[in-house]
Amino acid sequence: MATAQQWIQAARPRTLPAAVAPVLVGTGAGIDLGGFSWLRGGLALIVSLALQVGVNYANDYSDGVRGTDTVRVGPTRLVGAGLATPGTVKRAAFACFGVAGLAGLALAAMTSWWLVPVGLASVAAAWFYTGGPKPYGYAGLGELFVFVFFGLVAVLGTTYVQAGTVTLWAVIAAIGIGLLACALLMANNLRDVHTDVDAGKRTLAVLLGEPLSRKVFALMIVGAFLAVLALSPSHPWCLLGFLAVPLAVLPTRAVLRGARGRDLITVLGQTGRLEFVYAVLVGAGLALEAWT
Repeated sequence: MATAQQWIQAARPRTLPAAVAPVLVGTGAGIDLGGFSWLRGGLALIVSLALQVGVNYANDYSDGVRGTDTVRVGPTRLVGAGLATPGTVKRAAFACFGVAGLAGLALAAMTSWWLVPVGLASVAAAWFYTGGPKPYGYAGLGELFVFVFFGLVAVLGTTYVQAGTVTLWAVIAAIGIGLLACALLMANNLRDVHTDVDAGKRTLAVLLGEPLSRKVFALMIVGAFLAVLALSPSHPWCLLGFLAVPLAVLPTRAVLRGARGRDLITVLGQTGRLEFVYAVLVGAGLALEAWT
C-alpha cells in the first residue's frame, strides 16, 4: 500500500506552479480591469490545482496500465511501481476532477453558465492526455493542449470570473504563462525521451529529437519574456517580469548543455520556480496599472 508521502510524490509537486501561475496572472488582469473577488479567485485556484493533480494521477494510471512506466527515471509512479492498484489511482484522479467540477459549477453559477462546457473540455483534456484509446500525449500534442488549457483557458478564465471580460493584454499575458507551462512539460519529456521511445510514447520531444527539443525549450523561455516586452507599452509595470530572468538562466543553460536523466528533475523544479515567480511579477505588474 502506498504511503501518504508516495501519494504526494505521485501528485507531482514540481508541476503545481503550472496550476497556480495562471490564476495569479488572471487575477492581476482582472484587477487591471477593475474587478477582484477573493472568493472567485480562490475557486479558480481550486479548479486549477485539482485539475493539475487530477491529470498527474490520470497519467500515473494510464501510463501504468500501458506499461510505459516500467522503466522510469523520474519520480516513482504508483501504478508502475505496484504501490497502488490501477483502480485506486483512477478513482483518485476522478475525485480530483470532481473537486474541480464542483468549484467550477460554483463559479459558473456566480458568473456565466458557458463556463460549464469549458470546464468539461478541460477535464476531457486532462483525461485524454494519456487516457483513452488514442491519447494525444502519445502523438506529440501534449504541449499544444498545455498551452491552451494551462495558459489561455486558465488565465483568461480567471480574468473573466474576476472582471466579467477579457482584453488583448490578458491574452498576451496568457501566452507567456502558456509558454512556460510548455517548457515545464518539455523538460519532463526530455527527461523521459529514451524510455518513451522504447514504450512507443511519441511525445513532442521524441518527434523532434533531443537536439531540436532542447532549442525549443529555450525558445519557449525566451517567448515568455517577449510577452512581457509586448505588454510593456501599455502596462509598463509588467516590466517587473524581467526580474525573473536570472531564474531562467540555470534551467536553460542545463538543457542546452545536454542535461539528462535526474539532472532534468532539477530543471523541472527550476522551471516551475521560474513560472511561479514570473506569474507573481507579471500579475503584480498588471494589478499595479490599476492602482497607479
